[in-house]
Amino acid sequence: MHLHFIENGPALLVESDRRVLVVADLHMGIESGLERHGVHIASRSAARADRVIACIEEAEPDLLLLLGDVKHNVPVTSRQEYRELPAVLRSFRDHVPIAVAPGNHDGGIGRFLEPGELLPAEGTLIDGIGYLHGHTHPAPELHGHLVVVGHHHPVVSLVDTVGCAARARPAYLYSGFEEPSGERTRLLFVPTFNEFAGGIDVGRLRESGLGPLSRCIDKNSAEVYLADGTYVGSPATLCPADDA
Repeated sequence: MHLHFIENGPALLVESDRRVLVVADLHMGIESGLERHGVHIASRSAARADRVIACIEEAEPDLLLLLGDVKHNVPVTSRQEYRELPAVLRSFRDHVPIAVAPGNHDGGIGRFLEPGELLPAEGTLIDGIGYLHGHTHPAPELHGHLVVVGHHHPVVSLVDTVGCAARARPAYLYSGFEEPSGERTRLLFVPTFNEFAGGIDVGRLRESGLGPLSRCIDKNSAEVYLADGTYVGSPATLCPADDA
């Protein structure tokens, strides 16, 4: 099994028996959600879809796995989503088969999918690797495997020697924990694909309460990687003030 980080996503290519391209937290329709809060932004769904297609063309996967929160608005589906999602998903299918691990924003997503594309909400195994959005407890069969997780939108702020922080950047966070059975489960939290969705600093994910798996992060031994796969440290070393 090999992992390839696609910086222009950010997206992750998992290469095993099959090549699975993972894109998390697209949040298509986010612009209409922002509009309800007085922030008016023209839809960028087409440009976002083009970025996904560029990742597909670069990675040449056998499967595009959308790791939850394909749509943004809850509890209803917005007019923007009804208008845009069918064409967006069709453009993906024109290049590669797709599957969706549904997230907490994906109520009603099934109406936009074809038979067999919707995966169980508690996660699924593909070639021995687990995939889960991350807002639910994982299915028992995922225990003891590497589990790729969305939902948490991890970012990292790098600080220079005089204490000036750069803009928060999308990040991957890798951590493991031991199950009561003695099995070791490994978690890879992947960043959001959506440029407007924001994120939570890797040093605060454990306490964020975003999902049951965030509590399993070991801040001292976890590893943080930038979108291009560059290792930058652990949450404890990157955010030492949080341990005080």
